[in-house]
Amino acid sequence: FTGMAFNFGEKDPLNSNGDPHAGAPEEKVELRKKVTLLRGISIIIGTIIGAGIFISPKGILKNSGSVGMSLVVWIACGILSLFGALSYAELGTCIKKSGGHYTYILEAFGPQVAFVRLWVDMIAIRPAGLAVIALAFGRYILEPIFMPCGVPEIAIKLATTIGITMVMYLNSMSVSWTARIQIFLTFSKLLAMAIIIVPGLYQLFKGETKNFENAFEVNTIDLTGLPLAFYSGMYAYAGWFYLNFVTEEVENPERTVPLAICISMVIVMICYTLTNVAYYTVMSAEELLASNAVAVTFAEKLMGNFSFAVPVFVALSCFGSMNGCLFAISRMFYVASREGQLPEVLSMIHIRRHTPLPAVIYPITLLILFLGDIYSLLNFMSFLRWLFIGVAVVGLIYLRYTRPDMPRPFKVPIFIPAVFSFTCFFMVFLSLYSDPINTGIGFAISLTGIPAYFIFIHFERKPKWFQKLSDSVNRSLQIILEVVPAEH
Repeated sequence: FTGMAFNFGEKDPLNSNGDPHAGAPEEKVELRKKVTLLRGISIIIGTIIGAGIFISPKGILKNSGSVGMSLVVWIACGILSLFGALSYAELGTCIKKSGGHYTYILEAFGPQVAFVRLWVDMIAIRPAGLAVIALAFGRYILEPIFMPCGVPEIAIKLATTIGITMVMYLNSMSVSWTARIQIFLTFSKLLAMAIIIVPGLYQLFKGETKNFENAFEVNTIDLTGLPLAFYSGMYAYAGWFYLNFVTEEVENPERTVPLAICISMVIVMICYTLTNVAYYTVMSAEELLASNAVAVTFAEKLMGNFSFAVPVFVALSCFGSMNGCLFAISRMFYVASREGQLPEVLSMIHIRRHTPLPAVIYPITLLILFLGDIYSLLNFMSFLRWLFIGVAVVGLIYLRYTRPDMPRPFKVPIFIPAVFSFTCFFMVFLSLYSDPINTGIGFAISLTGIPAYFIFIHFERKPKWFQKLSDSVNRSLQIILEVVPAEH
């Protein structure tokens, strides 16, 4: 994509030394200031704890078959996510580039595989992931207004659309405000969990254990349901990789990345398990499955009139995840564009606001919103996400053999990436049995990346009309969005 660049006659936002991160992203808090350990932890926790713990317990219980088994799945997902996170800690310390999964697959397996990953990310994984969190935001923000009735679907979709638009606006207008709001939201989501955990544990110590008796009693053991239970659980923990999207800006990454990842994962695991125990002290398995919004039902039963506050906290938590998610995604599109695999305009930055504006504005999420329900979206997205995270971790093992002399300041025992990537692929294969239609759609989408690679990237000699079209689109977008390229 060769686009001519305009400079708008304003002060050049880049340093004269041509640092790719000078100008635009300099103003990004995570890029300008070094990401310290504390900030790294808040990025990870702030993005992991989103909608998952408030929606997913239902999916896990339904597919695991019993209360005890569902708690086992929560803990197992936490440990597996920690394995994945440790593998990413090694990747992040030996490949010190931003861009997360995309960068690691590019380094290990070359541009073709990386492009397929990027393609799937762009048209499916990211928009679906954002849509799932945003739909939860829409539901919970309207819950107090419509109580005790249900919220109409169209109202949820409208609130969701407004939420996504707000996050995009915030990310494209000011990075410092994005960061300040993210810190506030991280604290509010930890407070929301405390509001659930403390009364729940109090009930437990008072002797409310009836839902834990015969916890492992299963009416029907159904092995095909287990990977879907794992999906819901792994989805709730997903987000441990977001620090790797901003690796270039981490202060002392050899120490900070592994420490931030380990501390965050332990905190999240404890919070998640205790929250689930709290749910079961108040609700039976049947009540939990009947609820559309588990956290709200819990609050109604235990807190009476105060319960209207819980959905507000949950909505804030989802908003925080949307914010962190979009922040990281725009960074990946920015890096991919810098590598020449996306239109040039995506690595351009706003001349006054110094934000990667074109990479932030991303309309496909709004399209996905109006198709499909939240659970089929979850399975359809998880399948693709875990397939490629598995590939990235196999890349770590592959790099150990092909580039043994690469400096590795943080090194994990080889069984950790091996177990994690095996788990990823095992979940993907089993999902073919459990949910062949969604998995089939997922495969079809990833296969479209192959012709796309050859059409857009591989063929050097593009038709004249295509060149002219891409030039004029790039130029028009530059003028409309007021963006200029960063010097590479």
